[in-house]
Amino acid sequence: MPKAYIAMSGGVDSSVAALLMKRAGHDITGVTLRLHDLQGCGSADDAQEAASVCAQLGVPHTIWDGRPRFRASVMDHFAHSYLQGRTPNPCINCNRYLKFGMLLDKALSEGADLVVTGHYARIERGENGRWLLKKGLSEQKDQSYVLYNLTQHQLSHMFLPLGKYTKEEIRDMARQAGFANADKPDSQDICFVPDGAYARFIWDHTGHSPEPGDFIDMDGCILGRHGGIECYTIGQRKGIGISGRHPYYVVAKNADRNTVMLGEDEDLYRDELYADDLNWIAFENLKEPIRCAARTRYHQPETPCTVYPQGDRVRVKFDKPIRAITAGQAVVFYNGNTVLGGGCIL
Repeated sequence: MPKAYIAMSGGVDSSVAALLMKRAGHDITGVTLRLHDLQGCGSADDAQEAASVCAQLGVPHTIWDGRPRFRASVMDHFAHSYLQGRTPNPCINCNRYLKFGMLLDKALSEGADLVVTGHYARIERGENGRWLLKKGLSEQKDQSYVLYNLTQHQLSHMFLPLGKYTKEEIRDMARQAGFANADKPDSQDICFVPDGAYARFIWDHTGHSPEPGDFIDMDGCILGRHGGIECYTIGQRKGIGISGRHPYYVVAKNADRNTVMLGEDEDLYRDELYADDLNWIAFENLKEPIRCAARTRYHQPETPCTVYPQGDRVRVKFDKPIRAITAGQAVVFYNGNTVLGGGCIL
């Protein structure tokens, strides 16, 4: 049987992934990536919980220090993107550079055949010989959106055993196995910003001081002063502190001018975007326009669209306007249950 390294975060999903691989007869080792010195996912506490599960399963467990790479590839990128007026998704970069970058490379160098994670998605071989990424069968837990950056090399050395299960089925397996984390809540916050105070994290992490600027309306008229563009994200309504005849929403941010544009809810809808930093899975490259569906946020309903190649980026034209398209987030393209690829919204 193939030798598998299991990425174990201390949560129920990765624990059951290890359980399923052990039951299937694989030679497995649990690996926890230490990501930071804070509480939450990637912490020392998570490593202890993962080690406890491995002890129950009678398999080895090890801890690899991913803190330097996590800081450079995830935390630094997150902070500087916000200062540039963008809203990144750090989980995508963590998957790209840590779980399927550092962990996979090190596992293969130590003789592993597979890296296994507890993501709710599926990997299959297509008729054209390419490895395909598909949605998890449970729509409520499908995590294919945050895996769109996977390469053919990475997909060929990965296995996702949870893709055919629901979350409740996974918890039931954990309870039957006697795992202490069977009912551990799913993490809702960004692991290195557990209190949700993004702006405070950015200031502390970078040493950047808040730079107040102007709130402007859709015509460019000044409405008041903001406390720094990193304090706001597209679609935000609460915490703006500007009153008017109608509720104000954050519609756009301009880092060069240090302005935050406010408008009505209807001003948040757009039917077009551009994206770069593209990764295609179902085919090598996009050479002509295609019809498909797309998500611009995690668990957002898919919207039919046409994707037009434009050199190293694409133009995406949606069949109907969608709300709060946000620079820095991912746009992921689907054909039914198959992930075609995706990119970063400009």
